[in-house]
Amino acid sequence: MSIRIREEKCVGCGRCADVCPGTLIGFREKKAHMDYPKDCWGCVSCVKECRTGAIEYFLGADIGGNGSTMTVTEDGNILHWKIRKHDGTVKTIDVNRQDSNKY
Repeated sequence: MSIRIREEKCVGCGRCADVCPGTLIGFREKKAHMDYPKDCWGCVSCVKECRTGAIEYFLGADIGGNGSTMTVTEDGNILHWKIRKHDGTVKTIDVNRQDSNKY
């Protein structure tokens, strides 16, 4: 599974479903939901669109993440990519929205 949707944080805006290229995100009781997370392509489009941090992307050991998760919040044109490591530490990478697809 590449992503996890935390339904308790979801506000039901639908931005994640609009950008999912695999049309894997639907809604259950006005909250985003993915029936088959194993089918996720890992493109992180939904993560970048979620403004409440309700979608976490798992950074697996195969890409050096060792079980860390990433969420994204925004402040104007700046995206804050927050990496929560398995040891509890948090690293934030600030990216200008215009450059966000370069990474």
